[in-house]
Amino acid sequence: MSTAKAISPDSDRPWGDPGAWPAAPGVHRIPLPLPNDGLLAVNVYAIETPDADRGTALTLVDGGWAIAEAQEVLEKALSSIGAGFGDIRRFLVTHVHRDHYTQAVALRRLNGAEVVLGRREEPSLALVRGSEQEVRTRMGGALADAGAVEIAELWKRAPDDASTPNDLWELPDTWLEGDQPLTVGARTLDAVHTPGHTQGHYVFADRADGLLFAGDHVLPTITPSIGFEPDTRLQPLADFLASLAKVRAMPDLSLLPAHGPVHGSSHGRVEALLAHHDTRLELSLRALEPQADGGAGMSAYDVAGELPWTRRERTLASLDPFNTALASLETRAHLEVLVARGQAVVRRGDGAPGRYWRA
Repeated sequence: MSTAKAISPDSDRPWGDPGAWPAAPGVHRIPLPLPNDGLLAVNVYAIETPDADRGTALTLVDGGWAIAEAQEVLEKALSSIGAGFGDIRRFLVTHVHRDHYTQAVALRRLNGAEVVLGRREEPSLALVRGSEQEVRTRMGGALADAGAVEIAELWKRAPDDASTPNDLWELPDTWLEGDQPLTVGARTLDAVHTPGHTQGHYVFADRADGLLFAGDHVLPTITPSIGFEPDTRLQPLADFLASLAKVRAMPDLSLLPAHGPVHGSSHGRVEALLAHHDTRLELSLRALEPQADGGAGMSAYDVAGELPWTRRERTLASLDPFNTALASLETRAHLEVLVARGQAVVRRGDGAPGRYWRA
């Protein structure tokens, strides 16, 4: 069964079906639509909290993408549990990607709710608040370093994105720094910094009730993109693997993901993700020629061309430009982990793509 049709046990329906589904007592999973996106929907979680004036208020984990359809679906879902936008007091945003952050900003203008975000998202947020051309140039540079030269040029020449107005990238009210407990009504949520998908990604753990609001860090049916953000870097996979180990060291919790159905075991899914990346690292290493052979080495794009992609094991050449970019950057991240482990070597210089060999 495809991810889009996966059944979520809280609704007994395909996970993306609209509604306010009871993920746990006092917690409602609300899938919101995404425009032209293979992920189908993003789960926003509404947590009920006592309120002296209204009886019940809400804290939302993530806000969704600020599009009219998502706002309408959210309003209808909240109405089904006897609530509205005015009941939202706070947004705990797992990371700065627009399908999580921008609607929190838009709704803050309506109700004054507090928006909370990880401090290490600040560099990427500053870039998207500034010049869109600078964002494209930085991403194009990362793609060029990966050897995806033609995709890099397409990226640099792409038209401005009108789907997310620049003013929806306003700063949050509160920055999260390090790991810390947060009081949410009668609950205590541990805000746990989990860089990898983005530098400032957070998960929120309710240890007492056995819940993990996992954002995009741990997804039940797919692995998240690694390091796809304006403030690019070479070692996002190393960060991601360390963050997975950090979640594995916590108690086993029920997984409440941003995309896909709720899942019974955070440990089980973390172990599957670690195994997946072990396999990808091994395949990447096998694709490289030995340094001792004196060959020209391979770019990350070259190596990506030797690997299967998606569950259907598609070739790199069969992917569209966006997914080719994701594949090239993910392969670069795997190769950089191999370099850090001493299993591969890399050479860069004169603006040429990085070239890799097996050590």
